[in-house]
Amino acid sequence: MKRILLIIGGGIAAYKSLELIRTLKKRGIASRCILTDAGKQFVTPMSVAALSGDKVYDDLFSLTDEAEMGHIELSRSADLVVVCPATANLMARLAGGLADDLASTAMLATDKPVLMAPAMNVRMWEHPATRRNVETLRGWGVTVLEPDEGEMACGEFGPGRLPDPERIADAVEAALKA
Repeated sequence: MKRILLIIGGGIAAYKSLELIRTLKKRGIASRCILTDAGKQFVTPMSVAALSGDKVYDDLFSLTDEAEMGHIELSRSADLVVVCPATANLMARLAGGLADDLASTAMLATDKPVLMAPAMNVRMWEHPATRRNVETLRGWGVTVLEPDEGEMACGEFGPGRLPDPERIADAVEAALKA
């Protein structure tokens, strides 16, 4: 069975990561999950654990996990690292080489392919800093999906909506076959 490491960022679209876990499970792909502090504002560790059937990881300094260098093991035990939703903050931190929490440390420690499904306000998506970070990540071989276009939770309209979970699952399957 193929396994992904799913990093769930903070944003209103985080609830769709739960649907992604279900969709991937139906396709025979297991998800081990890291939930960021911001992600916990939108989905609970219990709901993520219930759907993934695995422990949820959220603390870089957990004594149990870090005794075995958990961030290294987590990032390398999967076949693919998926960031959903990939917020402007998570993409900027990876592009800048920052590693100050479990999610960013795992992204830097991985030797596996990385796929990001962005979700953010249209102005954030179109900001020159975000565009630069996306190009940097793509230059490193990170797959950054184009966001969907439509009405945002904030009431604005444009590109920035999280891609449909089925589309993300298709991209995950394609990446796992590559």
